[in-house]
Amino acid sequence: MITVQVLADLGIDQGTLTGIVVVLVAASLASRVVGYALNAVAERSPDRRISIKMLIPIARFLIYAAAAFLVLGPLLRLSTAQLLAVSGLLGAALGFGLKDLFAGMIGGLVLITERPYQVGDKVAIDGDYGEVTNIGLRSTTLVTPDDSAVMVPNATLFTANVSNANDGRPEMMVVVELAVTASADVDRASEIVEEAMMTSKYVYTDDDHPLTVLVEDESYYRTIRGKAYVADLRDEFAFASDVTERSMAAFASEGIDMPEAPVNVSHRR
Repeated sequence: MITVQVLADLGIDQGTLTGIVVVLVAASLASRVVGYALNAVAERSPDRRISIKMLIPIARFLIYAAAAFLVLGPLLRLSTAQLLAVSGLLGAALGFGLKDLFAGMIGGLVLITERPYQVGDKVAIDGDYGEVTNIGLRSTTLVTPDDSAVMVPNATLFTANVSNANDGRPEMMVVVELAVTASADVDRASEIVEEAMMTSKYVYTDDDHPLTVLVEDESYYRTIRGKAYVADLRDEFAFASDVTERSMAAFASEGIDMPEAPVNVSHRR
């Protein structure tokens, strides 16, 4: 009853309320349709996939902004007094726990304007790593290597470090680390890793994207770090697995021993 009285005080009748609902539902449907259409176009344009997907949150923001304009303008026709009343309601809502929601929306606007990452980028945010599949007004969706969707509040941008592995580009560096014993032929082991990267079907090399092999001397073993780019960042783990498997097989056939140590894969530009 209190809600009905508040609406009556604001001059909102049933017809106006119905119009508001219609506008919001239409905005939600339009947002979904535009997102689906842009996703479909992006997947058919590999070279521009990330750039096209970055238009999705911008388009959604414009749709909801237009909906808000229609609601507050032609439908509600708010006067100064009514605007003050609405402001009071929003202030009360913030006091009852919606401040995180608004912080997320502000973070979403910052993401759209400053673009620390885009849809399609591989990023690490507050300990979560994955591909950015959606940037909403309140949260960012990451799909992890285990195919889990993680919702990261956009407000996290203000408190946590963000690491971007490709910075809007389709290609991305992948680092594969393998360990050999201290007595192993490290030169030959390095050649094997380099050959495995160079012959991988996922590798991408040119003057601006070279591949390199580095050796680090540890206490009881040596680490061989192969660094190369993939043409499509979605091939990150397929490339790492391909290089690791063929390198280990070559090590075994040539008598190059590996210690009891984990093989690590890191992701950097």
